[in-house]
Amino acid sequence: MKTEQVVLNILGKIKTPWLTLENMPIQPTGAKGVKGVIELYPEYYSGIKEIEKFSHIILIYELHLVTDPQLEVIPFMDTVTKGIFATRSPKRPNKIGISIVEIEKVEENKIHILDVDMINNSPILDIKPFFEDFDNRFNTKKGWLTDKNNIDKHHFKSDSRFK
Repeated sequence: MKTEQVVLNILGKIKTPWLTLENMPIQPTGAKGVKGVIELYPEYYSGIKEIEKFSHIILIYELHLVTDPQLEVIPFMDTVTKGIFATRSPKRPNKIGISIVEIEKVEENKIHILDVDMINNSPILDIKPFFEDFDNRFNTKKGWLTDKNNIDKHHFKSDSRFK
């Protein structure tokens, strides 16, 4: 397998109440109202100028506790193996997580956020404003999740598949 590398800067850390993977929410909808703080390193502070004018942001962060990436996994809403790129499993080759969170307030180098579904001290790689006119899509296909509409997705917690 050919491997090329990209170097990314860590902008800071995401502080959350989730100290272990056990029973951690696995989507922001399962972490409704749970508070966290993005603590940016000083050299990136000016990059959040006017971020407080948005209600939500898209966080791109490292899934730094993933030790065993896999190309096939059993996702949390199924019992059958799927390709990693057809799931949101954290066991990804590039260990990158994405979450949309709500901004509660901004204080200097800290962005206080709600709906945190990432482990404490996750390295933040990028922050983008959520803009509903560009970021929402309608009339989309749901793939293997089509028949999963009646499942209560708000109460799923991490389990042994996430270690």
